[in-house]
Amino acid sequence: MALRSSLTAVQVDNVTFPPTAKPPASDKTFFLAGAGVRGLQIDDKFVKFTAIAIYLQDNAVPSLSVKWSGKTPQELTESDDFFRDIVTGPFEKFMQVTMILPLTGQQYSEKVSENCVAIWKHLGIYTDREATAIDKFVSVFRDQNFPPHSSILFTVLPQGSLVIGFSKDGSIPDDATAVIENKLLSEAVLESMIGKQGVSPAAKQSLATRLSELFKQSVHDDTADKKIE
Repeated sequence: MALRSSLTAVQVDNVTFPPTAKPPASDKTFFLAGAGVRGLQIDDKFVKFTAIAIYLQDNAVPSLSVKWSGKTPQELTESDDFFRDIVTGPFEKFMQVTMILPLTGQQYSEKVSENCVAIWKHLGIYTDREATAIDKFVSVFRDQNFPPHSSILFTVLPQGSLVIGFSKDGSIPDDATAVIENKLLSEAVLESMIGKQGVSPAAKQSLATRLSELFKQSVHDDTADKKIE
């Protein structure tokens, strides 16, 4: 990918996400599309809980640029449809959630499950199949604990699989911990991060800014290629 030469790492609090990453159980290297903090305003203080990075497969840029090239970062940030197109796009996505404060697996999985079910109920698509997928999702996390700097790793495959991995030291393991075959769950986990009610506005803004620039470079590279031809 020619665009990779312009990619940079992103620092979120005390976590550095590199410009490229290779997900567990994958032979592909993805590019860092954006990253940001997830936190809550508690009384008069913003408390940071996790740092979230979204990596995308290379073909995400040409796929998304058809519709979104030429839009400003602000326009992309304010567009729910833009983030929905990232969530549902026909390319692989990799999300790394790194702890700033410690969390138990139960705390994390219950909050994510709550967000996913809320999305499905709003869309009117919550069925017994999704309820079963949520039960499996919660069970994967039941015995896990996440101290600071440990990570939860999700890979979303276009055919509908959610690949889950864990890391205790910031590295990315070669092997995954679990695979859940449910397309709505795999999309909802990402949507809970960057969708309309996404938990990380900072990650959304980062995605919009970085992808807007990549779209511009992609158009420039295509124009240059045509001139050479």
